[in-house]
Amino acid sequence: MENVRGHEEATRPGVTTVLVVDDVPASRYALGAVLRRAGHRVLLAGSAAEALLALDARLRAGELPDVALVDVGLPDMSGYDLCRRMKESPTTAALPVVHFSAVAHGSLDRCRGLDAGAEAYLTVPAEPEEIQAVVRAATRGARRRSAATTRAGRLTLLAEAVLDIQSAGCPGELADTAATQAARLSGTPAAAFVLDDEGEMHRGLSRRRAVTALPDRGAHDAVARLMRSLMSGRTGAHSTVIPAPVWPSGFFGAGPFEPAPDVLEPYPDTRAGNGHGGDHAYDDPLGAPPDGALLALARTRDDHAPVCLAAPAHARDHATELTRLAHATARVAEQLFMYEKERHVALTLQRSFLPARLPRTPGAEVEVRYEPASRQAEIGGDFYAALSTPRGVLTVIGDVAGHSLDAATVMVELRHALRAYCVEDPDPGGLTERLDRMLQRYYPDITATLCLALVDPATGRARVANAGHIPPLVVHDTGTADYVRARGPLLGLGLPRPEPAEVRLTPADRLLMVTDGLIETRGTDLAVSMEHLRVAAAGAPHGVTALCDTLIECFDRERDDDIALLALRLTGED
Repeated sequence: MENVRGHEEATRPGVTTVLVVDDVPASRYALGAVLRRAGHRVLLAGSAAEALLALDARLRAGELPDVALVDVGLPDMSGYDLCRRMKESPTTAALPVVHFSAVAHGSLDRCRGLDAGAEAYLTVPAEPEEIQAVVRAATRGARRRSAATTRAGRLTLLAEAVLDIQSAGCPGELADTAATQAARLSGTPAAAFVLDDEGEMHRGLSRRRAVTALPDRGAHDAVARLMRSLMSGRTGAHSTVIPAPVWPSGFFGAGPFEPAPDVLEPYPDTRAGNGHGGDHAYDDPLGAPPDGALLALARTRDDHAPVCLAAPAHARDHATELTRLAHATARVAEQLFMYEKERHVALTLQRSFLPARLPRTPGAEVEVRYEPASRQAEIGGDFYAALSTPRGVLTVIGDVAGHSLDAATVMVELRHALRAYCVEDPDPGGLTERLDRMLQRYYPDITATLCLALVDPATGRARVANAGHIPPLVVHDTGTADYVRARGPLLGLGLPRPEPAEVRLTPADRLLMVTDGLIETRGTDLAVSMEHLRVAAAGAPHGVTALCDTLIECFDRERDDDIALLALRLTGED
């Protein structure tokens, strides 16, 4: 009867729960009566085994006691050993224990109890006021420790979330990551919205399973209007709660939340009412939270679009963490959008100077290809050219060290200088010397690789100068290919240069020049990659177009660098 009554009392909300473990019924009853009169709810156990069973049942129900009063003289296990067992278990280690005894009350007994892990030692019989004060003190200390642990756990999760946010490579990935981390912080479904300066919305949802209906364009437009209105004239970050009728349906999904495994317990806390909110379900078929939405909004500058993290309003206890995460998201979004703009400018600059088709060159057929790096990679400084000169066709391929707009700008200057210099003297040896001096004079911190070949269509004689670049391949129609033995230091170093190499081309040969982005693979030796290129080129069908297409297809992958190819074949025509 005692256990039944104790269970009923333990279900009353807002009251401290005390587990009393005592093998003497009268003493057990007296302690329980004192605690009940003070307004506590009481669980009673007559042995260590009963106490462990009661703790296991309460743990499964998510309602651990707030404090345990344990007699040191239990029949099946000493109170000291019971305390040690409770403190060794991660699920009950935070539960404060108060030892009591009517017999063992010397200093050695008290020391033994404290050494076992108890928070206090009580000698009975004791005045009701003393019993109540000891229980209050033990509970107060445990709650403070629990609150500190919770705060530390939240800060740890926030730090991990910010690191994950900072690794995003594009706005879409940023929105997905922000939504996932917002759900992990709040323990609820979450959505993330990243607006760019052109008004395009990048949205991420945290839910793992598919929902029956996804938000339409109107819902996204409504969120964008809300974001702009709430951040009008504001920078920094803040949070607010939007009533349910104002927040569009569908972003949190229908039915109970099914987060990733590590979202279910964002920080360790086995006590009831921990505020995770992971068991909330929404009756609206489109998933509109009945209590509205908590929005964390941020932007770094007035002229930048805001970002928004959204969760059901009952996650308001996590508003601080979500606001900090939104601010970190806004900073990353600013960097990504600035990079996107710079990348677009650089790519436009490159493409304007790297036409898909070159002007017809007498006596030779020239084919070119340019493939930019993947969107997650920075744009490089690859370039090519084929120029008609009085002494033949000058073919050029090169790569400026570095990435983005700076590399593209230097690439354009090198290409212009080359066009000007070759009017006076198109010899590859002299051109590399002059370009090397130009880089040293105007860009002393930049280097570039370059390969030039001056081909006389009438004789097939080709002079090749190489400045730290992959040497050209001569691909024969017989199914073989050989690298031209042309070497030399990078441009921009001011080092002595060897004489250009010379080869003879026939109409059955193709001269192939590529940048290293085509073949370079992280972790693979360049010599191995060059051999793969030689074998692939040797097996390509006849013709310069087929050669370029074959190589692009053969080395097709997610590239970390842009690539350029140039293939030349003599036609035997004037």
